[in-house]
Amino acid sequence: MTAVNTLRSLVEEEMVQLSEEGCDVHVTAAALEEAGTEESLMRVYQQLRKSIIRADFPYAEPTDLDGIRKERPDGPRQLNVRTSAKRLTDRLSGAWLGRVAGCMLGKPVEGRNSKWIKAFLQNAEVWPLNDYFPRKSKDPDGNTVELTAECCRGGVQAGVPDDDLNYTLVALRLMEEKGYAFKTQDVARLWLSLLPYDCVCTAERRAYANLVCERQPAEVPLYLNPYREWIGAQIRADFFGYATPGNPELAAELAWRDATLSHVKNGVYGEMFVAAMLSAALVLDDVDKVIEAGLAQIPRKCRLAEAATDVLAWHKEKEDWEEALQLVLEKYGHYHAVHTINNAAIVLLGLLYGGKDFTRTVCISVMCGLDTDCNGATAGSICGAMLGEQALPSNWSWPLNDRLQSTVSGLAENKISELVKRTKRLWR
Repeated sequence: MTAVNTLRSLVEEEMVQLSEEGCDVHVTAAALEEAGTEESLMRVYQQLRKSIIRADFPYAEPTDLDGIRKERPDGPRQLNVRTSAKRLTDRLSGAWLGRVAGCMLGKPVEGRNSKWIKAFLQNAEVWPLNDYFPRKSKDPDGNTVELTAECCRGGVQAGVPDDDLNYTLVALRLMEEKGYAFKTQDVARLWLSLLPYDCVCTAERRAYANLVCERQPAEVPLYLNPYREWIGAQIRADFFGYATPGNPELAAELAWRDATLSHVKNGVYGEMFVAAMLSAALVLDDVDKVIEAGLAQIPRKCRLAEAATDVLAWHKEKEDWEEALQLVLEKYGHYHAVHTINNAAIVLLGLLYGGKDFTRTVCISVMCGLDTDCNGATAGSICGAMLGEQALPSNWSWPLNDRLQSTVSGLAENKISELVKRTKRLWR
């Protein structure tokens, strides 16, 4: 059984999650505090699960694919853009490299806020950031801090294991085995066979536990999983965009099949949004059109779409990304630091204020704080897809030495160039 303290934390997070989904939560904090055993906590949890969405909740947020498609706005479904095989391959390589580099950039400061990151960089005299982090500097309180050497300047020699990159490799294996017709249960099978339990987090860990306990498929993303709208699915999106250049609708559908194993609503939309943007980024050269292609695949009246629309408007109003970030934090700072919505907004800040400059794009995405490895990886992937490998600054790609390591069974050591080739073989 789940330990009492862990169960209490899950129930507390469930109260927050239901409120964010627009539910009337009638269980009080006092009632939760009085529950001191597993049995009493589970009674509170079951009562919470009966909560229903308020009639005045202003959002329409289905999780089923048909419902999502009925709620999405008009926009590009497929992109009839001609490009050479050589150029498309270069862009795919740029996406893979950009993802790995962006992840390594953000990994040493994961979970830090923008103020901490700015102070660390200013104390090292490298603000604004334009390369991997220096290994040593002082924090805002004047304390000396040393970051992980293998992800810092002079220490990067490969893409080191990270859950963000694990999922990209799992998706590759998934599509090599099942092709474009894979099902959600195929994703579940691969998780259990390829991913160690201690290498999955939040929503994925809860879904993994539910799979091991053989819960019904409909319960896997829900049961004791208050993280179902957090960033976990969004970080799994990239490969589904890589596999569908110029077809954002298909990319979003593949992402939906993957996401619904562990997520609902905005958690699912985050993966669909990013996958569709990546599909578009492999054939388009305009950041606004790439974002438009992503938004065309998710409900127009969901919280994620609202946040994206806000960021697009704030970008027009504010010349400085730090000013726009403050607006993001003021409106969406109540979400957990690894939630989908606030981190997706940060990725958009990086893309918009980066203006197709790879260094600015990934550095802004990371300097904004929160889930920095995830955001650096996603922004780097999208920008890398738009630019291609040949246009990536060498200080980002060369230190990787064409290497990506992982904790995925059978995929511990990989050549990034070989991953690009394997991805290409899947293209229709």
